Amino acid sequence: MKVEVLYFEGCPNHESLLPHLRGLLATSGVTAEIELVQVDDHDAADRERFLGSPTVRINGQDVEPGAAERDDFGLRCRLFATREGLRGLPADEWILAALRRAGPSPARDVDGAKRSA
Repeated sequence: MKVEVLYFEGCPNHESLLPHLRGLLATSGVTAEIELVQVDDHDAADRERFLGSPTVRINGQDVEPGAAERDDFGLRCRLFATREGLRGLPADEWILAALRRAGPSPARDVDGAKRSA
């Protein structure tokens, strides 16, 4: 299973997301590498279909329902319309549902794996 967190430098929400995401993975019994993907500029944002920081993808799919239909890519802090209102992190139920859809995968948990877009 591939778990990615896309972000850009300067938006703090991805930092608070990481320990929370690790906790969700652990309580779900999922052992997966979390790959950090730094999006550096607007061209990379378009190429990565980056809807803002943080973006969580499970096996390449954004966890936010309806995100695949969006095209408002760019370097900005992302807000999510959850049942609790606007938040800087995706709803837990979206992440958990994406993990269930992806199914089990024997991967290792490596913190801080990083690539640039």
